[in-house]
Amino acid sequence: MSAPGAVVRRPLLAAALLVGAFAAAALFLPLPAAAEDTILSHKCGAPAAAGNASNSAAYRSNLNALAAALVAGAAANGSAVGAAGAAPDAAYGLALCRGDFTGGVCARGLRDALRSAVNDSENAFGCGPEVRDITLFYDRYQLRLSGADFLSGDGGTVPDWAGNNTNFVTPDDAARRFDGLVAELVTTIAAVAAGKPDRYATGRSRFGEQGLTLYGLVQCTVDMTTERCRRCLDGLIAEFPAMFPSGQHGGRILVPRCTVRYETDDTFFNTTNLSVDLHRPKRNKAWIWATIAVVSVLLLAASILVHRLIRIRRKRELARSELRRLSIAVKNVINLWRLEEGNSGFSLYDFSQMKGATNGFSIENKLGQGGFGPVYKGVLPDGLEIAAKRLGPCSLQGLLEFKNEIQLIAKLQHRNLVKLLGCCIEGEHEKILVYEYMPNKSLDLIIFDNKKGASQDWAKRQNIIDGISHGLLYLHIHSRLCVVHRDLKASNILLDAEMNPKISDFGMARIFSSSVAESNTTRIVGTHGYIAPEYASDGVCSVKSDVFSFGVLLLEIISGTMTTGSYTYGGKLYKLIAYAWLLWKAGQWPELVDRSLGLGSGEYHYTVERYVHVALLCVQESADDRPAMDEVVKMLSGGEGEVLPEPKQPAYFNVRPVGTEMSASCDMTITITLSR
Repeated sequence: MSAPGAVVRRPLLAAALLVGAFAAAALFLPLPAAAEDTILSHKCGAPAAAGNASNSAAYRSNLNALAAALVAGAAANGSAVGAAGAAPDAAYGLALCRGDFTGGVCARGLRDALRSAVNDSENAFGCGPEVRDITLFYDRYQLRLSGADFLSGDGGTVPDWAGNNTNFVTPDDAARRFDGLVAELVTTIAAVAAGKPDRYATGRSRFGEQGLTLYGLVQCTVDMTTERCRRCLDGLIAEFPAMFPSGQHGGRILVPRCTVRYETDDTFFNTTNLSVDLHRPKRNKAWIWATIAVVSVLLLAASILVHRLIRIRRKRELARSELRRLSIAVKNVINLWRLEEGNSGFSLYDFSQMKGATNGFSIENKLGQGGFGPVYKGVLPDGLEIAAKRLGPCSLQGLLEFKNEIQLIAKLQHRNLVKLLGCCIEGEHEKILVYEYMPNKSLDLIIFDNKKGASQDWAKRQNIIDGISHGLLYLHIHSRLCVVHRDLKASNILLDAEMNPKISDFGMARIFSSSVAESNTTRIVGTHGYIAPEYASDGVCSVKSDVFSFGVLLLEIISGTMTTGSYTYGGKLYKLIAYAWLLWKAGQWPELVDRSLGLGSGEYHYTVERYVHVALLCVQESADDRPAMDEVVKMLSGGEGEVLPEPKQPAYFNVRPVGTEMSASCDMTITITLSR
């Protein structure tokens, strides 16, 4: 490939060598891509002295003799220099064929060029009959003819002509690294060429970061010594920074006696026998080591797999053993409960009854899916509607929760707690809890739905809030056991036909003795967004953990939005409790209230304000700052003149950048195990 580019000449030679309109144009305009034997540039020297015109018979005779010798020498050796005749009509010349372009094809090209330069009185280039100095640069060869001795000293070795490719890389750090690679390649092959008899060398290098392959070619005339050839090439290479922009993908500098060229395309010379191959990807000579590595990895993987299979088998055996143990424990709990409670209304159902009541646990009867297992609607033969929670098969955690529910909820009786009617145990795997059916399902399906939520005015929402608070008050203080629910959330609040709330799902509940206010646990259970900070970080569980969850739930009911969503305030995103606190501090709390409530300055305005105030007291960072449930109930029912303490900054007051909003549908029950 011949690289197009502008002709560049050294200032020292410009006055002596550039003449005419062609030279001026060539200095600034890009040259077209040269074909195989298309001339790149020609230069006419200064006119000869009077009486020494180039068409004198003696000079032309010497020039013809020299031309024949140059063609023969270049065809045989790649280049030739010589002189013919004596002064004042002596002729001096030089011919150079590219190293991969020798023999007959070189001879024919030179012969045609010489014929145009010698036999035409105008030299075919417009130099005029008085000019005895002409230099021709072709893509594959070059020559110079002169009536003056330019062969001695450094004649013919000063940078004379340069062409560059117009394809650039970006002039940045990559471009500078590319320039270094160019310098490395041409310098390396220049050293090789200077030491070779034909004074010709080529090379290749790879620029990995841009996926480029760089090709280079250097050459001197064969008559030059090693030192002189290297000096000539080094002089051209030294001109690269001045002649080519940083990151230039191709370029060449030519003088009659030497040449340097580089491109990112290999079509400009024959690459069969490269002298230098730099940065070549290393061949994978270590295939044996690779094979050993592969075999080792396979053996290691096999051993890991076997080890895991053994561990899985042991875990399964332990799980089966634990399931059997828990199943026996569940039966013992039920038998003991029946002996203690007698005819309190708790029933043991047959599996066939459950299957018939739920239409074979059909998908049409499925009410939902919880961590414990699926819940189905059923109708007993006496017409009683039930909700049957079916334990997932082989669920150790589910069995623990099953046992916990029977131990707790069967002994708890309150109008705001869901009623456990009984259970069903069939063999090792079938275990079902039977509850009273709640036709309006769970609270989250109402308040987070725009259409259904709009039907819940403040009176209905207040009734739900008060019911939940009284249910928690019963669990914490008035029941026979002090119970911490640990998973209070909107989806665990069920609604009966009159929209009365009932707390459900006691599988994660924990019993406290009357003398113990809190306990530490390594197993953290609950739902993202509802877990109290001291419980999530340190495993400290107390009734204040439920108070925190109640405060979050209270904010959700008032706003009709989820705690897991993100809300904009001052150009930043906050979680619901932080957003509510910021609005409260700014006196803008009405912006938190669900728009469907139509809150104005009417009769509910003060009541809603008090409920927001209580909610913020419940979600404070420190458990000690939160009120107990008896205080919460008192505050909620307090009169207009009652003064409540000012809430402190709530827990989880973290800011997230705009654009990192979480999904507002997250209702994920989590279990965390803390290291001790």
